[in-house]
Amino acid sequence: MSDRYRKVPSARLSRFAAFGQMAGGVASGMVAEGARRLARGERPQMRDLLLTPGNAQRVTEQLSRLRGAAMKLGQMISLDAGDMLPPELTAILAKLRDNAHHMPPAQLQKVLATQWGQDWRRRFAHFEASPIAAASIGQVHRARLPDGRVVAVKVQYPGVADSIDADVDNVATLLRISGLLPQALDIAPLLGEAKVQLHEEADYRREARQMQLYADRLADDPRFLVPRPLDDWTTDQVLVMDYIAADSIDTLADASQPVRDQSMAALLDLVLHELFVFGHMQTDPNFANYRWRPESGEIVLLDFGAARPVPPETSNAYRTLLRAGLTGDRDGLRAALIAVGFVSRALVMRHGAALDAMIDTIIAHVLRPGLFDFADRSFVARLREQATPVVADTASWHLPPVETMFVQRKVSGTALLAVRMQARLPLVDMVAGMVAKD
Repeated sequence: MSDRYRKVPSARLSRFAAFGQMAGGVASGMVAEGARRLARGERPQMRDLLLTPGNAQRVTEQLSRLRGAAMKLGQMISLDAGDMLPPELTAILAKLRDNAHHMPPAQLQKVLATQWGQDWRRRFAHFEASPIAAASIGQVHRARLPDGRVVAVKVQYPGVADSIDADVDNVATLLRISGLLPQALDIAPLLGEAKVQLHEEADYRREARQMQLYADRLADDPRFLVPRPLDDWTTDQVLVMDYIAADSIDTLADASQPVRDQSMAALLDLVLHELFVFGHMQTDPNFANYRWRPESGEIVLLDFGAARPVPPETSNAYRTLLRAGLTGDRDGLRAALIAVGFVSRALVMRHGAALDAMIDTIIAHVLRPGLFDFADRSFVARLREQATPVVADTASWHLPPVETMFVQRKVSGTALLAVRMQARLPLVDMVAGMVAKD
């Protein structure tokens, strides 16, 4: 069997055993790394022993095999961490964005027979057995209907929906015992909301409705293409949609500067409209959810399981935050950061000077004249240094409201893609044009 084909562990006991195996491997890695450092005369900290490339590789591989909520949470970490993780770990965790294994043919046959009946193949003129994509919750096959229409068929991995709650709890337990999170930090609201969103993503009928919503909303926008679902073919665990031929978004990196800038301007403009006009956002910025058609410049948008309403209070808080930032108003920006939930009043009281220094660094970088160069990361080292006392003081750690975290995930992920594409955009003008509207 190809290493890319691995049966998805669907029973709760087998998934729990996999988490145990992962924890054991990490523990062994910590012991080995600790022995190496002690032999060199060092006194390693627990955090240093845990955050090694070897342990990240073990976790990545096991989450890739488990798929489902476990892998999805790993993807979220890789996108949200941004510049604050060591580069070795960022590179390894990034593999979770496109490193899922495939279901073996026998398991695929069983899933589709359960959803469509034993004679399901008769519904197609052709069905490609090898998937064209595989992700955390399902894999995608290309097929041709009897009328010649080419479709994409997303098939959910068995047991994913039933294992969501347990997977989230198991990942949370691993984080707790690792010592990465302070005991006083209440992550229960975040875990609860993560379970809700992952259950929504596992509901393919819901995703079909979200996809139709975006297809209708962007139908007259020549910059984007959105597939439309085939409702008569879609079930809770199988989603059939138009197949749109396009290249990986990574290929955009080889295009000219004007083409890269135009494409990233379109994606940033979409985020701003989702936040301030539509009141509805697809909150998963996984790079695999974007495709590119070089002949037309169109961007294909995929995967709407994480689409959700943006509460008006969240949009208003972001509007206030961005207005303060655009005017260089440090006091207003600090107050807006508290209002949107990025920092707590306790953190401001304990580390106000460090926070002000970070605000000044960001304002100076963003408000420089000319196009904003996303590839210029010269300010990151200074931010890391300024953030050191805040990060070290775990008692001041604070989780934003879940609505803010989901929106920020999309914002951060889009910025990360712009960095990869080395885009240069009139960022200040684009943002100012949106937040000026009430």
